[in-house]
Amino acid sequence: MMRAVLLSFFLAACSTGQNKSNERDLPLQKAAHYKEVVCFVYHRFGDNRFPSTNISIDDFKAHLQWLADNDYQVLNLSDALDYLYNEMPSKKTAVITIDDGYKSFLQNGLPLLNQFNFSATLFINTETVGGGDYLNWQELNEVVSRNIEIGNHTHTHDYFLNKPIDTRYIDFEKDVTEAQALIKKHLNVQPKVFAYPYGEFDKPMSDIIQSLGFKGAAAQNSGVMNNLTSNYQIPRFPMSESYAKMFEDKAKMESLRVLKKSPDSNLAPIEKDQPVLNLTLDTRGLKVKQLQCFAQGGDCTLAVVETSANEMVVELQSTHAISQRRRTLYTLTAPDSAGNWHWFSHLWVNPSVK
Repeated sequence: MMRAVLLSFFLAACSTGQNKSNERDLPLQKAAHYKEVVCFVYHRFGDNRFPSTNISIDDFKAHLQWLADNDYQVLNLSDALDYLYNEMPSKKTAVITIDDGYKSFLQNGLPLLNQFNFSATLFINTETVGGGDYLNWQELNEVVSRNIEIGNHTHTHDYFLNKPIDTRYIDFEKDVTEAQALIKKHLNVQPKVFAYPYGEFDKPMSDIIQSLGFKGAAAQNSGVMNNLTSNYQIPRFPMSESYAKMFEDKAKMESLRVLKKSPDSNLAPIEKDQPVLNLTLDTRGLKVKQLQCFAQGGDCTLAVVETSANEMVVELQSTHAISQRRRTLYTLTAPDSAGNWHWFSHLWVNPSVK
């Protein structure tokens, strides 16, 4: 039954020694003890013109009600990052993020957040502010006054991985700093967190975000954030009409602890139609014989490369070519001895596919 749920969500959402260069980024700071936070991303609220990015008002209210009924603390992303590393005891914690800054958030989403006294983080791309369906600066000031954190989503919301390599990182940093300056000018706030447009980035881009002083950066691969992995590729479960009914399953999901990842890059290897991903897992408490892998658009093979007392190296590979897709997720799940499910996903990006 759980496999069917996991596979359903995966299909819906899919919009041996290793050297140090292949290891994940270190987290922001050393944690006192292990903690996790489940993070969600929404876009539009009660706007059924765009079902792929919309959540109904009733479903969104049901999500918030479930979090309240189950005693979750709901934080904005900056506060959640602080929580991961402070001395406070572990507590069920969720983060609600909203991308792009559509008017339907102010009209339909924000009143419900205020009703439950929940905060959230709204990521805005400043070039579109005030245009079409996007909130204007006056409306964004109202949003800020109602307990919502503003995050940086760049100025242009461009496909930066399609820019020439010799100008990509200059353009990216300029775009981010322009958005930062405009947000400061119009809202008098300095965003502390960032979200990559389309969830696409590479290592130099995440390094730039860290060097600019951001606490963390949100991606668009599904999973659970924790204080063992990089704060500059934070996973988020997408929420829209297609997977609104899966909210409770995702909220209960725990992180599959990945100690190493190779390659530690989101760029799909040009020369490989079926790229291989190696993961070193912390297997404590996991039922490793029930590990399951999924590859967007088809099946996935899972091979055990090496095992030790508390670790296992596994190899994931799609059974089909992914070279015709721009974005492809590899996902790995497993239950633990208490019956809780753990989740990890890796996003491959092929910029040659427009």
